[in-house]
Amino acid sequence: MYFPFPMRIVLDLIMSLAAIPGLASMDPKPRPHPQTRSIVMTKLGIVATSQPLASRAGTQILENGGNAIDAAIAANAVLGLVEPTSNGVGGDLFAIVYEARTGKLYGLNASGWAPQKLSIEFLNAKGKKTMPQTGIHSVTVPGCVAGWEALRKRFGTQEFATLLKPAIYYAEEGFPVSELIAGSWKASTKTLSAHLNAKETYLPNGRAPKAGDMFQNPDLARSLRLIADKGRDGFYKGRIAEAIVKISEEEGGVFELADLEEFQPEWVEPLSTKYRGWTVYELPPNGQGIAALEMLNLMERFPLADYGPNSAEALHVEIEAKKLAYADMLHYVGDPKFAKVPVKDMLSKALAEKRAKEIDAEKAHDAVMPSEFEDFKRKAGNDTIYMCVVDKDGNMVSLIQSNYQGFGSGLVPPKCGFMLQNRGALFTLEKDHPNALKPRKRPLHTIIPAFMEKDGTRIAFGIMGGWNQAQAHAQYVANVVDFGMNIQAALEAPRFTKMTFEGVDVKMESRIPEAVRAELEKRGHKIEVLPPYSVPVGGGQAVMRDGKGVNYGASDPRKDGAAIPEGPGLVETQKSKTRK
Repeated sequence: MYFPFPMRIVLDLIMSLAAIPGLASMDPKPRPHPQTRSIVMTKLGIVATSQPLASRAGTQILENGGNAIDAAIAANAVLGLVEPTSNGVGGDLFAIVYEARTGKLYGLNASGWAPQKLSIEFLNAKGKKTMPQTGIHSVTVPGCVAGWEALRKRFGTQEFATLLKPAIYYAEEGFPVSELIAGSWKASTKTLSAHLNAKETYLPNGRAPKAGDMFQNPDLARSLRLIADKGRDGFYKGRIAEAIVKISEEEGGVFELADLEEFQPEWVEPLSTKYRGWTVYELPPNGQGIAALEMLNLMERFPLADYGPNSAEALHVEIEAKKLAYADMLHYVGDPKFAKVPVKDMLSKALAEKRAKEIDAEKAHDAVMPSEFEDFKRKAGNDTIYMCVVDKDGNMVSLIQSNYQGFGSGLVPPKCGFMLQNRGALFTLEKDHPNALKPRKRPLHTIIPAFMEKDGTRIAFGIMGGWNQAQAHAQYVANVVDFGMNIQAALEAPRFTKMTFEGVDVKMESRIPEAVRAELEKRGHKIEVLPPYSVPVGGGQAVMRDGKGVNYGASDPRKDGAAIPEGPGLVETQKSKTRK
C-alpha cells in the first residue's frame, strides 16, 4: 500500500489548538490535538476535494462569480478525470445542499437503476446464483450527469459550458497524476487489462501512469463537450447513450436506450437525529446513512467525553454500536420505491435506549441480530470521492460520487473515455430481501454525504470507503462533539473500521496506542493493525461556516487532496465599488 512519506513524519511535530472561533462554545477549555496541517480560514469560499487540481477548478468558478453549487459541479467533473480510480461520469452521485437564502437543506439522490430487462430470473437462467461483482450485469444507469443537471437547474448560476471548461482543458492538455491516485491506478492494472477499451483509455503505453506522469483523455474531453453543449441529453441520448448500449450488447447485457433516457434523479428530504445538541443529517435509503444516525443514537447513551478520545472504553462502545446499527441497515434497507423501510423505527431514541443495553461493557459481541419491528419480520438474510464546498454567502454542498469498486465494472463504452460503475454488485439475488434485484430498481448504496449544525455553526463533511462510511461518519461526529476537535483534527484522528457484518474482527490504525489495543483485545476484539494513515479507514473532507460568517476548510492527509480558498482577485466587493 502506498503512502506519501512527508505526511507520516510530521504528525508528532505539529500541534494545533482544537478550539477555533466557530467551535469555541463547545470546548471552553481547549486542549491540543495533533494535526499534520492547519485549517483553511477565509471570509470567501473554500473547495475541499481529494485532488488539488479539482479543488482549484472549483475555486476558479467561485472567483468568476459562481456559487457553491456551480463550484461543486466543476470540481467533480475534474475529479472524474484526475481520480478515475474512484469516480467519473459513469458513476452515481448524492448531495446535500444548504441554501443560505432560505436556510433550507435539500437532498439529492442521483443513483441509477438496473436495466428494465435485468432480473433475478434472467441471471439465474445464465447460471448466476449470486450477483455478479464486475462486468455488464453489475452495471446500473450512471446517475452523475443527471445529478449535475438537477443541481445546476435548481441552484446553479452558470452554464455547463463554463462549469466543464477546467475538466475539458485537463482532459485535452493532460495533467500530472498525483501520488496516492497513481498507487491505486497501478493496483488496478489487471482489471484495466481485461478489456480493450479500458486498456486503451487508462493504460497508455501498456501500463498505469506513475506519479508525475502526464495523462490525457481526449475521449473524455469529447464526452464532456457533448454534456457542455446539450446538458443531460448529451449523456443519456445520442452518441454516449448509444455507446453504452453497444458495449452492453457486445458483453451480453440487456441495456436499452430507454433505460438511459427515462432515468431521473430524485430530490429527497434528509434524515436527521439530535446528538448532544447537534443536528446531524444523512440522506434516506437506498443509502447507508441511516446506519450512521442509528450509531450516534446508541453512542449518545454513553459518556464518551468522560472516556476520552481513542480510549478503550470509547472505541469499544463505537465498535459495538456499529455492529448493531449495521445489522439493521443490512436487514431492512433497500430502494424505498420497492420495499417499505422502517425509517422512523430505526431512528427512534426509544430503540437506541433498548439496543444500547445489548452493549456489554466488558465483552465484544461475535454476532448481533437486527431489531424486530412489527410488520418487518423477514428471513435473515471502496472506492469513492467525497468533496464539499462553502461559498462567501454561506451556501454549502456536501457531495459524494463513485464508481463503487475502483474502476467499477471494468467496461469503458467505445470512444467515451469513462468507466461504467458496478453499483449493481450490491444487489442480492435473495428474492424476499428488500435489496433484491428488480428491473428499474436502485441497489443499496454505500456512498453518503453528511451535514451537521448547531447554533449557527454548520459543517458539511464526508468520509469515503465502502461500508466504512457510516461508521467513519459517527466517529467524526464524536471527535467534534464529544472530544472538542476542530474539523481538521477530527478528520486526521486515528480511526477504526469493521468492513464485515459479523465476528469480532476490527481494523484500526497504529496511532491508536498499543495499550488501548491490548485492552480491547482483552474484551474479545481481534484487531488488525493498519499503517498510521490508512486507506481502509477512508479519506474525507470538511468545510464549516461559523455564526460570524467565517469559513473553514479541512482535508484528510489520507488522500492527495486539499481545501483551497477562493481568491479575491475577481470578486468585486461592495467596498471596492464604493472606492471607484
